[in-house]
Amino acid sequence: MVVKRKMTRKFLEDAFAGESMAHMRYLIFAEQAEKEGFPKVAKLFRAIAYAEFVHAKNHFMALGNLGKTPENLQAGIKGETFEVEEMYPVYKNSAEFQGEKDAVRTTHYALEAEKIHAELYKKAKEKAESGEDIKIERVYICPVCGYTVVDDVPDYCPICGTPGEKFVVFE
Repeated sequence: MVVKRKMTRKFLEDAFAGESMAHMRYLIFAEQAEKEGFPKVAKLFRAIAYAEFVHAKNHFMALGNLGKTPENLQAGIKGETFEVEEMYPVYKNSAEFQGEKDAVRTTHYALEAEKIHAELYKKAKEKAESGEDIKIERVYICPVCGYTVVDDVPDYCPICGTPGEKFVVFE
């Protein structure tokens, strides 16, 4: 299933972007509701965030954007490399020029983490192309800046200084 008409394709791409943003926005809202002592509201936000994910996935599939794992890893490499080489340097420079300290911080965090993501995808792609899975036990993500490390969590995040025990673990 691949949408072929240009206008419909553009509309579905816009819908995918909107649904993707809604998904993330609702997860962020859920986290805040949880912190404020509203666990049922958090549950509602998470449930509807999942529905938005379903919508985004359906649009993504109709656009023909899902390939085999090596192709998907290449798409990840391309996206992360664009963010590292073009997007975040420009965004960060603009934020610095305009004196927007929070934007400077968040774009710096993302830029540094995206460099790692591109390298991790490259290594995974090499293995996947030869039919092998990667050999990792855990992935640790800094909850403040997104710094990503495989198997051994650092004492402190090298990007933002967050203690390693606060990292989110994916096993």
